[in-house]
Amino acid sequence: MSQIVLATDGSPFSDAAARFIANGGLLQRDFTVHVVHVAPEVNGGVRAFVSKESIDGWHREESEKAMQSVCQILEAANVPVQKHALSGFPPDKIVGLAKSVGADAIVIGTHGRGSFFDAVLGSVAGRVVAHAACPVLLVKAPETK
Repeated sequence: MSQIVLATDGSPFSDAAARFIANGGLLQRDFTVHVVHVAPEVNGGVRAFVSKESIDGWHREESEKAMQSVCQILEAANVPVQKHALSGFPPDKIVGLAKSVGADAIVIGTHGRGSFFDAVLGSVAGRVVAHAACPVLLVKAPETK
């Protein structure tokens, strides 16, 4: 069985990537999708006033919200799903998860803003493409009118 990592930020772009998988956009259907959301680390100033348990609870809650819609899309299509709520620098965590599960591919919904904005703002997808040991599939959401 193949392993696919689907990175989500809870956006409609992530939902489009989940629909691509659910609708048979990949060549085979014998796979498990590892849905991952990476919450940002909390800076030291916050850590001085908020307990580790509260921060961990916030990370879990944010990740559950971000993963909910893509998991519903995949589960409705009878695609096996495993959820991974992580925290840290998203590109590193996504690539690390892919390596740890032996992923055959990483799928990411992309905003498709273009290279200028990605160069200025940075791109999680671009960094994942640059550092992943497996193929990375970028799925652009269809334009809405």
